[in-house]
Amino acid sequence: MNEQPDATTPASPDSPASPGNEGLRLRCGYGTDRGLRRETNEDSFIAAEPVFAVADGMGGHEAGEVASGICVRTLAGIPQLDGGGRHATAGVVQQYLFAADAGIREATGSRAGTTLSGVVVVEQLGVPYWLVLNIGDSRTYRLSHGRLAQVSVDHSEVQELLDAGRISQAQAAVHPRRHVVTRALGTGDEAEADYWLLPIQDGDRILVCSDGLNGELDDDQIARILTSEADPQAAVDSLIEAALRSGGRDNVTAIVVDAQIPAGEAPGAS
Repeated sequence: MNEQPDATTPASPDSPASPGNEGLRLRCGYGTDRGLRRETNEDSFIAAEPVFAVADGMGGHEAGEVASGICVRTLAGIPQLDGGGRHATAGVVQQYLFAADAGIREATGSRAGTTLSGVVVVEQLGVPYWLVLNIGDSRTYRLSHGRLAQVSVDHSEVQELLDAGRISQAQAAVHPRRHVVTRALGTGDEAEADYWLLPIQDGDRILVCSDGLNGELDDDQIARILTSEADPQAAVDSLIEAALRSGGRDNVTAIVVDAQIPAGEAPGAS
């Protein structure tokens, strides 16, 4: 895979339990590739507990790289997440996204922007949750109990057409404006992300990706790879390779995070 300079990762893909919840253990894999048709890689990512997120820069040449890089570096600097802390809230994260938005506009003259999607591991009353965040059309999926579901909802013109019932899923996959986003950091009128709070279940597998992945692979193809590769890094490598074989028309970035909670410590366990 092509190495991406704006990537924040842990020293090891195996993440130790934090003091607040000794039972939870996370394992992750990550990778990025500029694809087969792009001259540069405008994706950036962070994969360091408790933050796992992908930013897909827009603006061409170095501008997109600048936007996505500012975004992930800002996320990495949230004090409540320092040292693997799980004390952030959606409100805290959003304040830093507003700061990233302002930083991108200043650095690029509002000529570039970035999407952002991912999860932050947080705790409430000692119970671990996935805090899912999304702005734009990068995506966060959850594989739980053998079923894959897209958690994030795209901010795109095609998603609005889908929501209005004007086109089908099959039409959306080939729509000429499927890459037009309606919300992003650094550009446009709105810089607020959507948030979801999901209890972490034992065996959960999270996939975060740029649209260079889901633009080449449909959900069934993604699910087959995620269920057939037990190791998160092997799953990431297989996903990116499959996207390249399908055309690789855009930058491709993926993070896979697995959660393990010993019996008796999962939410709702007796």
